[in-house]
Amino acid sequence: MASMTPTENTTKSDDHHLYTRIRAPKKSDIPSIHKLLHKMAEFHNATNCQVTESSLNSTLFTNPQPTPVNVFVLEVSSSPLPLHPSIIEKTFDLPRPVNDSEVLIFQSEIGTTIAGFVLFYPTYCSFFGKPGFRIQDLFVRESYRSLGFGELLMKAVANEAVKLGYVKVEWSVVDWNVGATKFYEKIGACVLEDWKTFELTNDALFSCGKLH
Repeated sequence: MASMTPTENTTKSDDHHLYTRIRAPKKSDIPSIHKLLHKMAEFHNATNCQVTESSLNSTLFTNPQPTPVNVFVLEVSSSPLPLHPSIIEKTFDLPRPVNDSEVLIFQSEIGTTIAGFVLFYPTYCSFFGKPGFRIQDLFVRESYRSLGFGELLMKAVANEAVKLGYVKVEWSVVDWNVGATKFYEKIGACVLEDWKTFELTNDALFSCGKLH
């Protein structure tokens, strides 16, 4: 299989076609996923992002199967994509060319561009007696937003849940992210108004975890 030659114009095209694929990650994607996680932390004004490339590699590729989390990456190119196992493939006819100033930073080993990702893991729905998925992170880089790629990532997770016979997909959204809330409502998700998310972390986690 011929590899694509890396180029700064990977995601630009005169006819504005963008070939898109949702696929499972490869080890070579770890640096891009790591940078995406830190970009997402920056977007949420989170200052405690401690994930490293090493910890990602350990979680996704080193631990005994099955891994505790699943990741799908969003890969794009202005040229037809080389054959590779994928969850979804789609060609977008965009109203404008994508102006991606970070195309080289997020370039894959074959010259395509990593534009986003979704990280999710299995849960159990006790009321239904069946598993589900919880999405921990979904992120599309700024240059690729409002073009349908977030919905494509959601479809990939929903499709995986349906194939496995899972009963639901759930996630949380911060209150100030009005755009995300409207997007999720548009694709048919409902808001659980009466529920709040709690977490134990850092000192509170250690304190609660003490048995004596």
